Amino acid sequence: MGRAKKVVLAYSGGVDTSVCIPYLKQEWGVEEIITLAADLGQGDELEPIREKALKSGASESLVADVKDIFVKEYAFPAIQANALYENRYPLGTALARPLIAKILVEAAAKYGADAIAHGCTGKGNDQVRFDVSCTALNPNLKILAPAREWGMSREQTIAYGEKCGIPAPVKKSSPFSIDKNLLGRSIEAGTLEDPANEPPEEIYEMTKAIADTPNESEYLEIGFQKGLPTTINGTSKEPVELIEQLNKIVGNHGIGRIDMIENRLVGIKSREIYESPAMIVLINAHRDLESLTLTADVSQYKRGIEETYTKIVYNGLWYSPLKAALDAFIQQTQERVSGVVRLKLFKGNATIVGRWSDNSLYTPDLATYGAEDQFDHKAAEGFIYVWGLPTRIWAQQNK
Repeated sequence: MGRAKKVVLAYSGGVDTSVCIPYLKQEWGVEEIITLAADLGQGDELEPIREKALKSGASESLVADVKDIFVKEYAFPAIQANALYENRYPLGTALARPLIAKILVEAAAKYGADAIAHGCTGKGNDQVRFDVSCTALNPNLKILAPAREWGMSREQTIAYGEKCGIPAPVKKSSPFSIDKNLLGRSIEAGTLEDPANEPPEEIYEMTKAIADTPNESEYLEIGFQKGLPTTINGTSKEPVELIEQLNKIVGNHGIGRIDMIENRLVGIKSREIYESPAMIVLINAHRDLESLTLTADVSQYKRGIEETYTKIVYNGLWYSPLKAALDAFIQQTQERVSGVVRLKLFKGNATIVGRWSDNSLYTPDLATYGAEDQFDHKAAEGFIYVWGLPTRIWAQQNK
């Protein structure tokens, strides 16, 4: 049964997305398939992936280098929002999905496709992120998800591909499922599916084991302008370079590993391992700089906004009206968040040891306990009387 004539397929070169090509043609009657692979800094050689799509039956195979946009327009706003899902995960994979959806929709418009397709299964979060983002950007496009419907096991999928002339993947000794981009790696499946099992050291790539980290601490200074990271140790860096260098510097000290039981949008819990050295350190440093430059009420109110923002992004609603409204609030708060944060890196810890800013609201002559103290201590007694008055009246009535 044909659901669409021309389709743009989000393509990674893996088993599912490769099998999608003949499956869409043979089972669903799609006439033409254009594949699109996004370069998000995952480090893969994308030319062989591009060629594999053509060999698998794609009429056109596109590769889009979107690393710069990924950092500037997706990662950096998330840093300004201090976005940590369930207070731990810095959304490395979740942030990539709305960008991939955007370039899929743009390619569909350019090539006159009437549908987009992806290789997501029915159990994960990514299907939601792709479907909802594409619908938000172009509600008239059909969205095809063969892997959600074909009901084949991985072995059956590989066999189907072989029957269609797609070579079986080289047998991996690793049983783990890994998603990687510039912001980090997510690792799941295999022995990790038992939450009682300690993750084996072999799964990590961006972070050193503590035993292998330097025995000397290293100081790191990160500079921000209006909430955006701009310098490392006083040297200006372009966004992609900044993330790449921080990943190396921070990962070298074993910093950036997360092992968590995560609540997926589809209602199941999953055990997830993440490596995200740069993002974790940047969010912690940024939040610390806000404590120096934002008033108490703005800083405290922003915490609730951040939690809502993070859930929205995790749940695939990047292009929603609420997300746009929260963006406006967050941008307003960042006007004065400029300065430098100093961290000490050692044995898996990134400890903030100093911060300074021209916009600092810290007032030494009010904070000091020394002779130069300018705080009016006499004013405190009247303030406490008024502040405590409701409690005093309540206590008198409820002896």
